[in-house]
Amino acid sequence: MMSSNFRRRPLITIGQYLILIIAALIILFPIWSAFNISMMSDTEMGSYPPLQFPSAIRLNNIRRALTQAPLPRYLLNSIVQSTLVMFGQLVTACLAAYAFAFIDFKWRDFFFLLFLSTMMIPWEATIIPNYLFVRKLGWTDTFQGLAVPFMATGFGTFLLRQFFLKIPYDLKDAATIDGCGSFRFLITIVLPLARPALGTLAVYSFLQTYNQYLWPLLVTNDPTMRTVQIGIALLQDEERLMINIIMAGVIFILIPTLSLFVVSNRQLIRGLTAGAVKG
Repeated sequence: MMSSNFRRRPLITIGQYLILIIAALIILFPIWSAFNISMMSDTEMGSYPPLQFPSAIRLNNIRRALTQAPLPRYLLNSIVQSTLVMFGQLVTACLAAYAFAFIDFKWRDFFFLLFLSTMMIPWEATIIPNYLFVRKLGWTDTFQGLAVPFMATGFGTFLLRQFFLKIPYDLKDAATIDGCGSFRFLITIVLPLARPALGTLAVYSFLQTYNQYLWPLLVTNDPTMRTVQIGIALLQDEERLMINIIMAGVIFILIPTLSLFVVSNRQLIRGLTAGAVKG
C-alpha cells in the first residue's frame, strides 16, 4: 500500500508541473506575440498568410511609436499618479486596519463589514459623482484629480487588517504598559512586522492605477497630463491601423510593470496568503 502511494507521488508531481507549464505558456503567449508583431516591418505586417516571426529585430518601430506620441511624458505621468495612489492607500489602509484590528469600539465588526461592502459597488457607478467632485474642486488636469479619488481602498484595509490580527494582542498590552501609545505602536512594531502585506498592497495598488484608462481620459484635457494608456490609443493612425507601431508602444509601457511584477512576485504571493487563515 505504501509503495503504491510513493509511486503515485511522482506522477502527481509531474502532472502538477505540466499544468503549471501549460498555464505559463498561455499567459506568456500574448506578450510573446506582441513582441514579435512590434518587431515586424510594415511590409511584413501586410503579408499573407500572416508571418509568425519577424525577419529581424527592428527597434525602429519603438522609435516611431515614441515619435508619434510623447510616451515618455505619459509614462512619467502614470508613474507619478500610481505612486501617489500607492502611498495614499498605504497610509489610509494602515490607519483603518489598525483601528479594526486593535481598537475595541462599539459596532466595530458592523463598521468593518460596511467598509468592505464598498468593494461590491461597481466603479462605474461612482465615476460620475467622483468626476463632478473633482471638477468642482478645480482638479481637472492635475495629479490631485488623477490620484485622490483612489487613495482609500477596502481591499487594502481588509488585507492589512487580516495581517494585523496575526500579531499577538499581548504585544500591544506590553507596549501600553511601557508607555507606548497607539501611533508609536503602529509605527515601531506593527508596520515592521507587516512588511509582506505592505509590499503586496503597494504593488497591487501601483499596477491597478497604472492600467487605468477611463478615469485619466475623463479628468485630463491637457495633452501634457495624459497617461500611457491614453498614449497607446493615440498611436492609432486615422488612415490605417499600424498594429506593429501600437505593439511597439505596448512593449515600451509594459517594461516598467513587468519588471516590477518579476521583482516583487514572491512578495506579492507571500503577502496575499499571509493573512488568509485569520479572521
